[in-house]
Amino acid sequence: MTTSAVPAAIDALLEILRASPALTGVQIIDGPPVDDQSTADQLCIGYQPGEGESASMLQDFAYAGARQREENAVISCWIDCWSGDGDIRPMRLRAFALLAVVEDALRASDAFPEAPTLNGVVQWSQLAGASLHQSLTDQGARAGMGFTVTYLARI
Repeated sequence: MTTSAVPAAIDALLEILRASPALTGVQIIDGPPVDDQSTADQLCIGYQPGEGESASMLQDFAYAGARQREENAVISCWIDCWSGDGDIRPMRLRAFALLAVVEDALRASDAFPEAPTLNGVVQWSQLAGASLHQSLTDQGARAGMGFTVTYLARI
């Protein structure tokens, strides 16, 4: 018996995003970046800068008898888009375009009917919220997008 679906949900989310043709060329990272963050596009699963939590969960009994539990969880994620020039608008548009790809990847489609269930790991998942962060430095424009994926699982 597993105590949480969080590890399997993160693994499934990474698998789904890495299989998306629309994310070709985007560095998809499990957790925080550990190398050069000047890479043009990065997508981190289980990480947001300044956040203490990679994921959080709440559980409760699913039925009387305490044999099964329901888990509601939140996975923190981060999109980072960088360019060497000083124009923030293209980076902002790129961050929102990548967020749209993530959202589309989590929706059921003919090609990916199991996407909302994270390939059968959870009962449902969704892109739940996002926040835009922009900065201009002497190294260029950067747009970051913190977002969360929530799910419900029966364990």
